[in-house]
Amino acid sequence: MADNQRTNNLVKEVRRTPEGTVVALTGDVDLHHSPALHAALVEVAGERPRRMILNLADVPYIDSSGVGTFVEVFRRVSAYKGKMVFCGLSSRVKSVFEITKLDKFFIICDTEEQALKA
Repeated sequence: MADNQRTNNLVKEVRRTPEGTVVALTGDVDLHHSPALHAALVEVAGERPRRMILNLADVPYIDSSGVGTFVEVFRRVSAYKGKMVFCGLSSRVKSVFEITKLDKFFIICDTEEQALKA
């Protein structure tokens, strides 16, 4: 995937750094958008970045299909010993991670800078 290419209307930016690949998302991560998001994240994971940072600062809502997408991509990243790190979660999105106990499963940082060092 080319840098900054919008594969779907959820992927705002893909930026590669020495520490990892940052994928900035925007909009609702829901049933309607999850298939295209899954394809985009699988493509990034296929590049085997040491860290795959998902910046959710511009994501106001996530449903169970979005959670499922993140879990499946996490498995792919973990299979090659990479890290998948989330940052910028709104209180609403963070509560979904807490309710589903994924806050214990995923690495979650407040800022992108922290995520790049996690």
